[in-house]
Amino acid sequence: MSPESQRVLISLITSVLPVFILIIIYVFYCKICMFKRRKPAKVRELESGTNSEFITYRMDKFLNDIESEKPIRFTSHELMRATNNYSNTLGSGAFGSVYKGTSVDGSVVAVKVLRGGISDKRMEEQFMAEVGTIGRVHHFNLVRLIGFCVEKDTAALIYEYMSNGSLDKYLFGENNKSLAFEKLHEITVGTAKGIAYLHEECQERIIHYDIKPENILLDDDLHPKVSDFGLAKLCNREKSYITMTGLRGTPGYAAPELWMPFRVTHKCDVFSFGMLLFEIIGRRRNYDANLSESEEWFPRLVWIKFESENLEELINDCGIKYKDMDMVKRMARIAFLCVQYRPELRPMMSVVVKMLEGSMDIPNPTNPFQHLMEEDVPTIKVAQKEVSINVVSSLQVTESSIVSSSPEIDMDSIQN
Repeated sequence: MSPESQRVLISLITSVLPVFILIIIYVFYCKICMFKRRKPAKVRELESGTNSEFITYRMDKFLNDIESEKPIRFTSHELMRATNNYSNTLGSGAFGSVYKGTSVDGSVVAVKVLRGGISDKRMEEQFMAEVGTIGRVHHFNLVRLIGFCVEKDTAALIYEYMSNGSLDKYLFGENNKSLAFEKLHEITVGTAKGIAYLHEECQERIIHYDIKPENILLDDDLHPKVSDFGLAKLCNREKSYITMTGLRGTPGYAAPELWMPFRVTHKCDVFSFGMLLFEIIGRRRNYDANLSESEEWFPRLVWIKFESENLEELINDCGIKYKDMDMVKRMARIAFLCVQYRPELRPMMSVVVKMLEGSMDIPNPTNPFQHLMEEDVPTIKVAQKEVSINVVSSLQVTESSIVSSSPEIDMDSIQN
């Protein structure tokens, strides 16, 4: 090699080698940062000094599988710091309490602490359902799960904070007239889009089972986000139905097939959404015992007015402005389609979205409550181990079954 060639080679090496070394150092630094930011659950558990013996084999496998997903596993000490020792309570219920907190990056979060931790198999199933479903999906109209905590005495879920609370306070509270109906319609469309995503766009179809106003949260701009996936279940797309192992849903919103020994599909969420539509139209609970017998169950009242072509009269009674009349009529017809007794007659949620937006014509609905008016209805028996439901005289309840000898509705359970 000539002296000139040697000089060129040396010059090339001295100019390229430092750049190459810097690239290696940068890549190594990035890997270290990623490792520190997201440590394996078992490492974090050792650092926090928790005892993992309480975790069942099923939970341990679940926690290892979820490591590849988005939700971050926090320690109880981190939650105490984030919530200032649980000093700001947003709400509480039978499940536990929700606290306002601040994450490390300064964003506001809602920390849902389950009462008694994961004390039994049912609580464990609901906890895994929540993390395993909403933790894997991302949509503008689904509440975002940021992380979770599971230790011996603590089980918690960390969500994005929804500053305007749940939809029910805008429908049934003192401020039930504070939202213009146009905004309620936007909330309806957004909610339908969130459910449609769960049913039709996820890798595995997700059935929510508990669509109701309390589970529709509103952000700063009143955009709706479906929440509370504690009853949710994944369903393989190749299998159009699932087998029920216990009662699910809330009476008054739950589809009829959830209370009977029938195959259950995602159409049970469509039914619940239809019941939600009625409550949005009336800005009242579907059942109100303080009203006359003809008005106490709102969905049937809406159908009677619709069938007699007096729906406008009812809409006026609900305090809805004339300019929103057509919008409300569309919503009522869609609600009738959603609550059809037979699941196969209910539309897909993506179709519901199009009908709500006005991009698809709405078929003429048939009477969805016809089965409640038939005289000869066979006795129905639903095998269940546990039943917590208020009943009327037409129902006989035993420890193992619900037997209905007439088509009357259990109004006490419909109330919520």
